[in-house]
Amino acid sequence: MNKHLIAVAIAMASLTLLGCSEAPSQKTQQQLQSIDVAEVLVKSVQNWHTYTTHLEAPEQVALKPRVSGVIESIAFNEGQKIKTGDLLFKLDDRPFLAIVASLQAQVNSAKAAFDQAKSEEERAIRLTQRKAISTEQAESRTSTLRQREAQLAALQAQLTAAQLDLEFTAIRSPIDGIISRANITKGNNIIAGQSVLTTIVSNQAMFAYFDIDERTWNSDFANISASDQQKVMMQKVGQSEFAYQGYIDFIDNQINSATGTLRVRAVFNEDKNQLRAGSFARIKLAANAITEKIIVPSRAIGTDLKNNFVLTVGENNILQYKLVKLGERYGSLQAITSGLKATDVIAVNGPARVGPGMPVAPNNVTIDSAGIAFTLSPVADASLTAKLTSEE
Repeated sequence: MNKHLIAVAIAMASLTLLGCSEAPSQKTQQQLQSIDVAEVLVKSVQNWHTYTTHLEAPEQVALKPRVSGVIESIAFNEGQKIKTGDLLFKLDDRPFLAIVASLQAQVNSAKAAFDQAKSEEERAIRLTQRKAISTEQAESRTSTLRQREAQLAALQAQLTAAQLDLEFTAIRSPIDGIISRANITKGNNIIAGQSVLTTIVSNQAMFAYFDIDERTWNSDFANISASDQQKVMMQKVGQSEFAYQGYIDFIDNQINSATGTLRVRAVFNEDKNQLRAGSFARIKLAANAITEKIIVPSRAIGTDLKNNFVLTVGENNILQYKLVKLGERYGSLQAITSGLKATDVIAVNGPARVGPGMPVAPNNVTIDSAGIAFTLSPVADASLTAKLTSEE
């Protein structure tokens, strides 16, 4: 009996010792912080430069009358699209019709006088040949013919001008575009070349002028010309994405010596009438050079005084401090120019709840780059994907 009691006591003691030895290990395992980790991305990217600008219409008209008169009718709806030649305003044309009629009568009279003078000049030539009249009389008739001819030409010119004035009483659109409101309404008198009736802006394209500093131009864009149609992206005020794509169509011919900048123009073509002249916008311009960069989520980057750092997962799942230098930002992702390798695994959420030297329980995830443009050319992204696939 004593032998059985001794055996049971020994067994119980062994279990107790075994439990004591395993408890710290289980406790340590339970204390490890679970964090999301992921392999860094390697992407073909371009450096971006962002500029603030405002949109301008390629064509803009402050519509003024060519003749003075009284507005008889307005033939457009304010804010509508119009075409070149559309009737916009009609002036009272009765005074102009009267002037045209008067000048037409004077032209007819002058033409009759000219025909008579011409007939007399021809008769004088015949009489001179027979020596029936003197040379002086013949020359007088020729002079009279020239005077009648000049009078007729002058009156015809006046009639043409009056007919143009009559035509100008119908004020038409000189361009395609969108018309504003009528500044002067029916029944009001307008003055030629002074009264602004309305404004018209073209709407099939918009210009955006911006200035690039000389250093940036020489380092990133020196080899481009307007004929290359360098692509740009545009973001309107209040939007979160650069939704409009255009291209550079004008590069000024000299550097502004006062500012050290070069004036550049981008053009944006669109048919939906979503762009307005005068709107402020941001232009994003990518450098020509396409390079491969390591990409990480912006939230993975921590700040330590003047330094930026990323936590990487090292041996035995212990976090390591890696000093990094930042490149361009692409949406929610950030390019890293130095400090990381393509094989590094990082703490996706950064140093929010963990720090260097801490052992962690890694939870593998994938960095989502869907829908983020790293270059303006989809061909560059496709070629990089093919290259990485072949290397694997």
